[in-house]
Amino acid sequence: MVNMKQTPPSYSTHPTHPDMNPVIFDPALQSFINELPKAELHVHIEGTLEPTMLLDLAQRNSVHTEYRNTEQLQQAYRFGNLQDFLDIYYTGTGVLCCEQDFYELTRAYLQKARQQNILHTEIMFDPQTHCARGLAFSTVISGIHRACEEARGKFGISSHLILCFLRHLDEQSAFATLEAAADYRPWITAIGLDSSEQGNPPEKFRSVFAEATKQGYHKVAHAGEEGPAAYIWQALQLLQVDRIDHGNRALDDPKLITTLRDRQIPLTLCPLSNLQLKNIAHLHQHPLRSMLEQGLLVTVNSDDPAYFGGYLSRNLLAVATAQQLDREQILTLAKNSFTASFLDEPTKKRYLDHLQQYANNTSLNTP
Repeated sequence: MVNMKQTPPSYSTHPTHPDMNPVIFDPALQSFINELPKAELHVHIEGTLEPTMLLDLAQRNSVHTEYRNTEQLQQAYRFGNLQDFLDIYYTGTGVLCCEQDFYELTRAYLQKARQQNILHTEIMFDPQTHCARGLAFSTVISGIHRACEEARGKFGISSHLILCFLRHLDEQSAFATLEAAADYRPWITAIGLDSSEQGNPPEKFRSVFAEATKQGYHKVAHAGEEGPAAYIWQALQLLQVDRIDHGNRALDDPKLITTLRDRQIPLTLCPLSNLQLKNIAHLHQHPLRSMLEQGLLVTVNSDDPAYFGGYLSRNLLAVATAQQLDREQILTLAKNSFTASFLDEPTKKRYLDHLQQYANNTSLNTP
């Protein structure tokens, strides 16, 4: 296992929201969080496509883009809601044209994970987005898988892949994608559900999730990001998911809070994503602290960090600062990230022991 005690990377932010203006963070807190052993459970690999790489790949693959430089791209990262983001997100994926592109994209994310002492990551990918452009399923997953295996050997980072269905498409398309994944079953740990939530309830995909259950996949679903608490209920009761991605709107329903707490259903929260997409006005309004205090199994993640201004450590640092989380609450979030993962129990214990060793040997003295 690699313990990366490096200088924390510079976390630049896109000036698209008042809370995203440059902030001077406490250096001790920044170092504590960056070196903290942790896992990331909610990151879309296509959402790690940084502006520089996007433009480089566009040039290499002769893909036309209306953006001539990174400044123009960053100006475009002004989102009023989820759909605004998705429009540019899907445009950006058009520069990914071959296995090498997916390899380089994934490698770049895993290198950033190494810098932040992320020991395990569960990476979402959207094959329907690429197959609709004529790419083979094998092209997409082979590049991603190759980078993950390389990082396992070089950095000691373990990883799982989560195949996500696009909820704005029909269930028949999801079934076709599940069938295409059959030859790569050993590489895929879970299936998920993402894209436009409004008007696309989880129940729309009840049959394909039932089939995925028969095939032995773990299951996750985006719910309660912009959609109502009822969507979270559907994901739990109809899709039988193991984990809820986002889940912010759970606080609207006391009975749901009780169910999530009693069953310890994990929630993969994404603070900077929620801020950038206007789900909240300021980070101090994020439901994370309230959820922690009510005993929910919550984790912090980066979602689409290239678009939302920060990777995992930046999300933890920003929300911990805004909500004045103490050392024990931050450690709880790190523990939860391993507990909520799809790792086997011996591996979870190994990572949790490593985290406890870090906690025992590291103090956090902040003003």
